[in-house]
Amino acid sequence: MQATELLAFEAALRNKRVFVTGHTGFTGSWACSWLAQIGAEICGFSLAPETSPNLWEELALQGSVRSIIGDICDREALDAAILTFAPQVILHLAAQPLVRRSYRDPHETFNTNVMGTLNVLEAARRVPGLEAIVCVTTDKVYENREWPWPYRENDALGGKDPYSASKSATEMVIQSYQYAFQTADGRALPIATARGGNIIGGGDWSEDRLVPDFVRAVANGSAITLRYPDATRPWQHVLALVQGYLMLAAKLIDSPKAAARSWNLGPADGRALTVRAVLESLSKTWARPNLEYLDNPAKEAQLLALDSTLARDVLGWTPAWDVEETIEHTAAWYRDFYAGKGASAITAAQISAWRDALLERENRPA
Repeated sequence: MQATELLAFEAALRNKRVFVTGHTGFTGSWACSWLAQIGAEICGFSLAPETSPNLWEELALQGSVRSIIGDICDREALDAAILTFAPQVILHLAAQPLVRRSYRDPHETFNTNVMGTLNVLEAARRVPGLEAIVCVTTDKVYENREWPWPYRENDALGGKDPYSASKSATEMVIQSYQYAFQTADGRALPIATARGGNIIGGGDWSEDRLVPDFVRAVANGSAITLRYPDATRPWQHVLALVQGYLMLAAKLIDSPKAAARSWNLGPADGRALTVRAVLESLSKTWARPNLEYLDNPAKEAQLLALDSTLARDVLGWTPAWDVEETIEHTAAWYRDFYAGKGASAITAAQISAWRDALLERENRPA
């Protein structure tokens, strides 16, 4: 069911051909759901989901999304998919996103995140009529100095763990393509990178993430093992970042020179909660599992926060929910899912609630 009243950035994407890498993943599934609601033509390219359950299969979006199961490291398959679909917009979400997994398999991490992005951009620059490429990186691209103030887009990039280093390297690849190459019709490549903080929301069952670990503990009646319970992160709902990605795509279509740069997408109020605080808030809405602590976890950044002034001032990006509402809606999604309510209905309702809040804000008299 498509939305009738559209936000300004949604109207820019309606009926556009949108190619989504990583469409079977957590964020990709939410993005495809939103794009389907606003009437975009969607083609997804991704590995098969790794977990059972997984949001992609639970949402049953196959009727709204042309789904291709493939690896972005397979250059020939990716080329064929992109050039055949001839997208106007590319949302590049596919990645190896897990820090601890990057320690176990750095080769996979660098190959997927760096060479996979290179493959996407190589295909993209040969697509006639391409209007926007949004590449998703992470807040962890910054050289983390453990300082108390938020990072801005012009701060130095770096990365000590393999995941962070791979994403910083990815930013270098993207920057090169922004300056060195053109589209098939001779324009500068319209590429923006989005650097987001830790996302939460319903439908994530990934390994080594706080909310999925919490969900499994509650569902199975087991304990949850925490690493770095007092580490802070800029937690936000997955819809906040999907909103940012769609707004960036719309801005690239309208003003490519102004939008073709890096953008921070962090919590609007700048707050970063500890892992412990998030867990306590989740427990209030659903249930409280037993807690355990991990001995000698892999090294990981302890303090991360983003300055998103640029996105707020230039894009008008402001998430609909604050961190407390985000945690409450996340816990409610899983609570309702495990109570037997379908993921499609829960997800559609939460997207509608998010959009309604944005529409109310957009239509409010100045």
